[in-house]
Amino acid sequence: MATSKRIIINSIAVLRILTLSACAASLALIVTNNFKLDGDKTKFSDIKGFRYVLAAAAGGVLYSLIQLPFALYQAVKEKRLITGQFLPVFDFYGDKVIAFFLASGVGVGFGVSIELKKFIDQLVDGFESLGVTGLDEFGDKTEKFLDRGIIASGVLLAGFVTMAILTILTSAYPKGRGF
Repeated sequence: MATSKRIIINSIAVLRILTLSACAASLALIVTNNFKLDGDKTKFSDIKGFRYVLAAAAGGVLYSLIQLPFALYQAVKEKRLITGQFLPVFDFYGDKVIAFFLASGVGVGFGVSIELKKFIDQLVDGFESLGVTGLDEFGDKTEKFLDRGIIASGVLLAGFVTMAILTILTSAYPKGRGF
């Protein structure tokens, strides 16, 4: 019994580290997402959906940074840093709220990127059918910009998956019993 308890406690600590890593990577990818075309700079913040992805990733990073010391302490000492019901209840509800926040950020990121990509492709094809030339650079740069949004959303998806697994582990023992 003690071995399974140790495995679960260590798994929680590792999953919190993985969640932090995925959210931080997604944050870095989305913040550095920009391109310049004919002197005009397009940044991630020009697209509201990408701002939401940023907020979800930042929320995941912040929550993970708050939770990580407690998880590491519990993994090393095999007891909670703060006794009582506060931490188990905080884990139970906090993990669920952040998991849904991350999931919504993933959905927004994929949705905005894929829909804008379709729109830009149709726009460029439409102008080219009218005989307008010189849109290759515009099409290429916007496609790379939107692809990077898809990649950032995919990395955020990994953060959501690890957080979803954490919600299962913390739901199994909402009152802290068993740990």
